[in-house]
Amino acid sequence: MSIYGVHKLCRSALHDLSVREALKADPQAAMERFPLTADEKRLLLAGEVGKLWEMGVSGFLLSYLTRWDLFGLTVPVYCDRMRAAKDWRYPDGWQGVTSGREAH
Repeated sequence: MSIYGVHKLCRSALHDLSVREALKADPQAAMERFPLTADEKRLLLAGEVGKLWEMGVSGFLLSYLTRWDLFGLTVPVYCDRMRAAKDWRYPDGWQGVTSGREAH
């Protein structure tokens, strides 16, 4: 797993209009310029940000993709998929996670 390649793609999408345009026009071909594994390519094409996050990719960098609806990612889709992701720190799920500001 390269993770770096996904991070590089996200940063390039943010800073380089030609990368954004290429990703919109032909995502499969545009991804070839980045060092991505077959799994990373498959997950990006499917917009599976939650799975990428589970693999160690930065959720913050992945969120850049929603600015231009790359890989079919809108903000609501991104949020749903990230909420569905499994966090190893919370094996019972997110239900017990609180903000710490609740009244006692």
